[in-house]
Amino acid sequence: MAGEFRYTGPSLCVDALVERALPDGRRAILLIERRFPPHGWAIPGGFVDAGESCETAVLRELQEETGLTGTIAYQMHTYSDPRRDPRRQTASVAFAITADGVPVAGDDAGKARFWPLDALPPLAFDHGAIVADYASGRFAPAAAIPPTARAS
Repeated sequence: MAGEFRYTGPSLCVDALVERALPDGRRAILLIERRFPPHGWAIPGGFVDAGESCETAVLRELQEETGLTGTIAYQMHTYSDPRRDPRRQTASVAFAITADGVPVAGDDAGKARFWPLDALPPLAFDHGAIVADYASGRFAPAAAIPPTARAS
């Protein structure tokens, strides 16, 4: 149709930050190894479907990619650098999620596992910055920051 408006703005995404304590007491974050380009390790997440809220999307993506059922602890921050995804411009809403169980890779994840925050692999997209912000408590409400991570 002539004159029809076509939206060309960023796609909306979500990311799920799930933390666990390792047996040795170190903090660890859940990552998935991507099966499709861009390859590498990443935070579980993906695109928000039409008609879906960000809150619903992040829990769906977590379940699809890792088999874990989660609960949102808090919304952390929105990441919108136009260069964050090499495929196209995206904006991602990051959530801190609590989830029990053992992750099992599914959907577009080849592997799913917890990595120590002090020994992360190289991360895809801008996920290194997102994990660093999460680990530091940069965008967390004060009550959500573990006492061991708070500055004294």
